[in-house]
Amino acid sequence: MWVCVTVTGYRIGACVRFFVMDNSRASLMFKGVAVVAIGIAAAFVMNVQDPSRTLFGGGYPELWRRTGLAGAPARAAACIFVGVFLLAVGWLYRLLFAPLELLRGVDEVGYIAEDGRSRAQAANEVRRRRKTGELPPVYPNGWYRVLDSHMLERGDVKSVTILGQQVAVLRGQDGKAYVVDAYCPHLGANLAVGGRVVGGCIECPFHGWQFRGQDGKCVKIPYADKVPEFAKVRCWPSCEINGQVLVWFHCDGLEPSWRVPEQSEITRGEWVYRGRTEHFINAHIEEIPENAADIAHLAHLHTPGIVSGVDLRYTNSKTWEFIRHDWKVEWKPEPEPNQHCSQMLVKHALTVFGRHWPFLDLDVLARQVGPGVVFLLFEHSFLGRGVIMHCVTPVEPLLQCVSHTIFYQSSIPPLVPKFILRAECIQFERDVMIWNNKTYISKPMLVKEDSAIQNHRRWFSQFYSENSPRLRYQHDTLDF
Repeated sequence: MWVCVTVTGYRIGACVRFFVMDNSRASLMFKGVAVVAIGIAAAFVMNVQDPSRTLFGGGYPELWRRTGLAGAPARAAACIFVGVFLLAVGWLYRLLFAPLELLRGVDEVGYIAEDGRSRAQAANEVRRRRKTGELPPVYPNGWYRVLDSHMLERGDVKSVTILGQQVAVLRGQDGKAYVVDAYCPHLGANLAVGGRVVGGCIECPFHGWQFRGQDGKCVKIPYADKVPEFAKVRCWPSCEINGQVLVWFHCDGLEPSWRVPEQSEITRGEWVYRGRTEHFINAHIEEIPENAADIAHLAHLHTPGIVSGVDLRYTNSKTWEFIRHDWKVEWKPEPEPNQHCSQMLVKHALTVFGRHWPFLDLDVLARQVGPGVVFLLFEHSFLGRGVIMHCVTPVEPLLQCVSHTIFYQSSIPPLVPKFILRAECIQFERDVMIWNNKTYISKPMLVKEDSAIQNHRRWFSQFYSENSPRLRYQHDTLDF
């Protein structure tokens, strides 16, 4: 059974390039308010004579003097007030302007911790007990997200685990992103741990060998007169599009046979970054996109309102029966030359106390491109337009990193796309609880109403080749 490996390249800092560009005025306003508030607090503290003359216009109130709150206590109270005020302003700022960032750990969602066990213990027990069954190959051929563009500044290098391998993701001084194998072929040092970017190359932290990001060729060995022709590191085919860095995987080393389509609204800046969620799922990769064809599960699993939460033991509680989601779904593959694509058409309606609210009806086109990328396109007459990019990236054979990144119309208040992303996250985490605890059944017991599931499996099989990697052996442990 397989060891879960943390993907170190997926964490991000507080500053997001898209966000800063889109909300520069709001950011300046917030900083201005913070500076003024801190200045007032400093003035109160420094005015050792009687700061209340500034605050109240005529000395301390008589009640303050009687109770001993004049002088130093008043200055302390002023500082506490300013501190609480700044916290409130910061919270309001994040609510109204900051992107939504929900990054879930491996064991945070989908497991039930009982009898004093931690979530990690519960997750490990589930993984030990689960039968793997007869699995398809674990790494389909296709494009996979490595990380978001704003996570990789010019001159940065990140360590990422993808498809069971360590890779180094770097951005050269020319602004281009490259993906190479992480381990130096000289003596095995990790290029992404202590390595640095020099021009368009990555320099090994151990002996200073420099490898070109474009093709992996070694161009410099500090202590050698000549660089051997065979000195190189594997360079992964990659592209940067829609604010993401992606790599191409093919078990036979074939070149990409299709490209990920560009969302022109993102390129032109009409749609801006509004947030991202991230989950780790302990399941075979095929289980996740197969949900698009599993029409019956929507009516059972996703009908309860989002206020019911994500714990499947309580989602059908009568407390929240007054709000329900109604779904109409159709899944179909696309014809040539886009046979690697499929579409799911979703019509969503909301009922509150049995009354349909047409204003909240939402049509979604979910277009899957290959095994690892899905575009969820939203369009509403009032709420505007945008896209959630749903990306599934294998970390290990039975561990998937799933991210949802939302770009939305810049003219729409950020609260709208953040609410959409949060609602999507709640519904998705219900599926996570299923995936984390289920087993893959190669020959499921289906009825005629489940025919789309079998069609989806036939469609998805095109991403496997004769030499596609399979799960053939087990490690001694699989603990987080």
